[in-house]
Amino acid sequence: MDAASLLLGLLLGALLATAVTLGVVTLLARRRPADDGLEPVHESLDHLHRLLAGMERARATAHGELREQMGTVGMTSAQLKQETAALVTALRTPHVRGRWGEVQLRRVVEVAGLLEHCDFVEQPSGTNDEGAGVRPDLVVTLADGRQVVVDAKVPFTGYIEAVQAEDRDVRAQRVAMHARQLRTHVDQLAARRYPTAFRPAAPFTVLFVPSDGFLTTALEAEPGLLEYGFARDVVLATPSTLLALLRTVAYSWRQERLARDADQVLEVGRRLHARLSTLSGHLTRLGSALSTTLTRYNETVGSYERSVLTAARRFDDLGVAESPVPEPQEVEATVRTLRPAEAPGSDTYRTVTSFDAAERDGTSG
Repeated sequence: MDAASLLLGLLLGALLATAVTLGVVTLLARRRPADDGLEPVHESLDHLHRLLAGMERARATAHGELREQMGTVGMTSAQLKQETAALVTALRTPHVRGRWGEVQLRRVVEVAGLLEHCDFVEQPSGTNDEGAGVRPDLVVTLADGRQVVVDAKVPFTGYIEAVQAEDRDVRAQRVAMHARQLRTHVDQLAARRYPTAFRPAAPFTVLFVPSDGFLTTALEAEPGLLEYGFARDVVLATPSTLLALLRTVAYSWRQERLARDADQVLEVGRRLHARLSTLSGHLTRLGSALSTTLTRYNETVGSYERSVLTAARRFDDLGVAESPVPEPQEVEATVRTLRPAEAPGSDTYRTVTSFDAAERDGTSG
């Protein structure tokens, strides 16, 4: 029930209440000739009149707003109908349909996370094994180097006529025609032999239909259409199924990159380990040489003190020399040796680490 009908019902109810009230007033007037007793009734009638007038104004306002909204809806519907007709007319043109299919295909590829010229190439040219030039809409590269050829097709004429048909038999005929159009596209892609033009390539071609409704409507008339395409190495794919396929390809690429990076990290680690082993050998030999040098120095100082300084001190005792001969001191030091690595968390590891930190800070006793 709309607002106008509701207001009309309220108005009729108010008029009926007014008539009843007037009847009651008439009866009271016959019983009471005095006018003073009718004053409350007059006040009630005035209040009722004001109420009815307000309801009438509200009804008129609501009716005007409703008329304005209905006019806006009518204009929007007419504009939508005009735009839809223009879109349908444009899509009936072959190159417009092809461009729409290409745009849809690119959007699906971008949503899947693939990168142009890295994971896929648009409209590459090639020559099949029969010498004919081919140019698919898209070639996707797999992680193992193989390529998957994708070509977009838009079977639109039969589909739109099936949607617009009001008669059930006419719709069934248009749906059957739409299925035949899609079957024709399958035969055309199979005849182009795309996999032989791009090597190494997967042994099938993906026929991309830019709307799930296209394929669903065709399967109503011909349920075996998918198997028909598989038998000719043509895979029918809609945006949802192609997106799943391309996301799988993108995931395989990411895993391939991670595996390649892991191999590089392993190789760098092996080189670093070999160099650290060489450096540790040099440090060990240097420590041994330093220890031998200290030993030889202390032996030389002892021999010098026993053989030479004894005679030099006698000159000092006789007062011949102006100043005493300086006496070299022995060097008492221990060359630190490399200790085997301990597992993190062990007591030995914590002790060695604390000792090393104390030596670096100069607090070692």
